[in-house]
Amino acid sequence: MGTHPSNPSRDVSTGRTLLDLVSENQMLLSTSVAERYGEKLPFLFKVLSIQKALSIQAHPDKKLAERLHRDDPKNYPDDNHKPEMTIAVTPFDGFCGFRPLEQIASFLQHVSELRDLVGASEADSFISVASSSSPTDEKKAALKSLFTTLMTAPEDKFKPLTRSMAQSAERDPAAFGGPEHGGKVMGDLIVRLNKEFPEDIGLFCSLFLNYITLQPGEAIFLRANDPHAYLSGDIIECMAASDNVVRAGFTPKFKDVKNLVEMLTYNYAPIEEQKMKPTPWAKSHGQQGTSVLYDPPIDEFAVVKTELKAGAKEEFDGVEGPSIVIITEGSGSIAVGPKKQNIHQGLVFFVGSTALLELEAAEEGLVAFRAFCELK
Repeated sequence: MGTHPSNPSRDVSTGRTLLDLVSENQMLLSTSVAERYGEKLPFLFKVLSIQKALSIQAHPDKKLAERLHRDDPKNYPDDNHKPEMTIAVTPFDGFCGFRPLEQIASFLQHVSELRDLVGASEADSFISVASSSSPTDEKKAALKSLFTTLMTAPEDKFKPLTRSMAQSAERDPAAFGGPEHGGKVMGDLIVRLNKEFPEDIGLFCSLFLNYITLQPGEAIFLRANDPHAYLSGDIIECMAASDNVVRAGFTPKFKDVKNLVEMLTYNYAPIEEQKMKPTPWAKSHGQQGTSVLYDPPIDEFAVVKTELKAGAKEEFDGVEGPSIVIITEGSGSIAVGPKKQNIHQGLVFFVGSTALLELEAAEEGLVAFRAFCELK
């Protein structure tokens, strides 16, 4: 949902694209948004229903996106960066950023296939640096060296080792990966991913990346150049308006290992540091606490979740920028200014800058998500 030229949203009654609409009436975007981002929405709004692991990937920052688009426009269709935010609609799991180094070091000691793949010398060197008081830059360099060795391993080397590791996890999932950071959750995960993508290098990435589970309403923010993969669940996703993805595993699509290993920040941290904490939204007026704001540290977008019980109503002050609203549960009505219409699950609406909005729930209640851009 948005104005990306590859597939702009269309009015269901007229067929007119949202890109045409906002290009011809810039006040729908607001002066400030139009001046900074041009004649388009600065975000893309998505709903994903993930039945099978999506690719190990990262999104480029603005400088890298410009170079990739210039050098390879077929695989990198625009020149924009793509930070993104994920909000769980159902229970969700995925990978997000690199694990703390001690966890990776532990897997090197307890998963023989990983040690065999990267080599004893590389493994021992990383374990030594990870357990030392070395500066962060040195630890990041060690992580980059280890991950690059992994991702550039030839197929005839890593494929037999993926089979062996999956068999080991299937034989005794509770013992997989060692007592500190392994166990049945990791063992079952390896078995599951191997069934979806047999003999894939992404299986070993599971030992490098934070494994995260989210319950409905929980969210994470992914900065540019951070590795991640979505494994299962229904999510609301919002991102800067770009289609640029650098992939390296769990995918039949174009893989770009060279750019991936060079672009990553190699930041490492516990997964809790990447979760977002929603806050009450000051622009909503109605039942206390029904609308919460997910506000990432970038200008292109924020997202509001509104949850209304049967018969409840909520009014919203105007936003100085464009919005897209999607109804994900229930039914009721939506009013923008004097215009009011009935709504139900699956409908999507564009709301222009400064427009007053009202949502009202019918007997089954109502859940809506709203993505918007309002420059601070």
